[in-house]
Amino acid sequence: MSLFRRERSAHVQLDQPTIEPRATRPPWSLWADGFGRLGIRSIQILLVVAVAAGIVFVIRYLTLVTIPLAIALILACAFAPAMNWLRRHRVPDLAATMITLFSIVAVLTGLSWMIVWAVRDQWDDLYSQAQQGIDHVIEWTDTLPFQLFTPQQIEEWTKTLTDFVTSAQFGSGALAGVSAVASFVTGFVLLVTILFFFLKDGPQMWEFLLRPFHGEGERRARRIGHKTVGVLGSYVRGTATVALVDAVGILIGLLILQVPLAVPLAVLVFLLAFIPIVGATLAGVLAALVALVANGWVSALLVVAVVVLVNQLEGNLLQPVLMGRTMKLHAFVILVALAVGTALSGLIGAVLAVPVTAAVWGIIQVWDGENLPAKWARRKPREPRAAQSTAVEVA
Repeated sequence: MSLFRRERSAHVQLDQPTIEPRATRPPWSLWADGFGRLGIRSIQILLVVAVAAGIVFVIRYLTLVTIPLAIALILACAFAPAMNWLRRHRVPDLAATMITLFSIVAVLTGLSWMIVWAVRDQWDDLYSQAQQGIDHVIEWTDTLPFQLFTPQQIEEWTKTLTDFVTSAQFGSGALAGVSAVASFVTGFVLLVTILFFFLKDGPQMWEFLLRPFHGEGERRARRIGHKTVGVLGSYVRGTATVALVDAVGILIGLLILQVPLAVPLAVLVFLLAFIPIVGATLAGVLAALVALVANGWVSALLVVAVVVLVNQLEGNLLQPVLMGRTMKLHAFVILVALAVGTALSGLIGAVLAVPVTAAVWGIIQVWDGENLPAKWARRKPREPRAAQSTAVEVA
């Protein structure tokens, strides 16, 4: 019996797992528990954030190249149907590219010339009316039971403004303005050049980028490219149509109310319409301020009513029909995208933020198939009502 017990205890000792002392464990085993996996995930997140910060730094440092490149890509996507139509009708690539490019440049140049011409033509009248409006505001403040501004404060502000205009600081600001104009001209020339090659050799460039991909990776890359071109093109064309309708409607209202600078304000409405939510509000405020200075507060209120009416017609009728499913983004996402774009690249960033965000969301929607989003972005299937009621009764 004693021999049997010794053999049984030996078997029991062999079956039990051997526990190594903590000092003899390999160092990498510390990453195997839950806290170690959390540390690995944190390092991965930090690496992703570092790469994203590097990309943002490069974009901000090379804005003279990245901004024209992004605008050219979006414009090429918008005019891709026109290029395809010309190619189907056997128009040579060079001729089709020149026709499309000259049309784009003509539209952009025409808008710029219209703003400059209208402002220059009516600037003197608007300046005198603005001066009269300021005088009326000062006279109105004198009739209040309390004093907002003293004559000494107004005189001091006027002297400060005069000293600034005649100082070297204003001259340096003017030089900075000249530098900004030079940068704008350089960026515009670069934009036209890049757009020319995108329109002419865009399909060949895309096929070159697809060379490293094979099988499912190539099919996914083609879906992403097709979806990106479709989303960006539809966004620009739909937004431009809606903006044109808004500009014409507000222009008619401003002309009826005899508001000065009606044409440049309408052009400004067209341009600001490319900034969702914020652009329409800013355009309405500017138009109301001009009407307030020029014609009084009654005209300003009527301008506000016209702007609200046009925006309501656009938001409830035009945009759902023209934009369709292109812009399926929540208002909160649009506001966050606008804030990030503005912080990175100012007004241009605000214009580009929403279409880029829409393109990213479109890519997610076709990540695993033509109509199959990525796994984490799919909607959860709804449980049958019978199963839900059973679960409630069990609870």
